[in-house]
Amino acid sequence: MHLESGAGDLRSLQAWLRSDPDVRRSAVTELRGNTPQPGEMGTALDMLQLVTGNGWSAASFVLALVAWRQTRPQRPRVEIRRGETVIVLTDCTPEDIERATRALDAPPDEDRDS
Repeated sequence: MHLESGAGDLRSLQAWLRSDPDVRRSAVTELRGNTPQPGEMGTALDMLQLVTGNGWSAASFVLALVAWRQTRPQRPRVEIRRGETVIVLTDCTPEDIERATRALDAPPDEDRDS
C-alpha cells in the first residue's frame, strides 16, 4: 500500500489498522522503505505491507482504510497493490469501496484487471 503524502501518514495508517480489531485479528502490517539515496540518512518509508491470514475480511480492511482516510486533514491518495492489480482510492465513493473489496477478495489468479 502506498500513500502520496509520506511516512507520517504511513505510520498513522499502520497504527489505525493495528487498533481495528477485525484487521488486527487477521493481518500483520509492516512498514517498508527504499535504500537511502546518496546524502540521505536512514530509509525512506514508502509502503505499508499487509500480510493476511485466516479470517481475512477485505471489506473490514477497506472500511477501516476509508475511515482512517477521512480523519486526515488532506485525504491522501491511497494505492493498494495485490499481485498485478492496482487499486487507487481517491474519492472513496461506494463504487470505489466495492471495487477495492472485490479485487482484494478475488482468488489470486483472478486479480488481474481491477
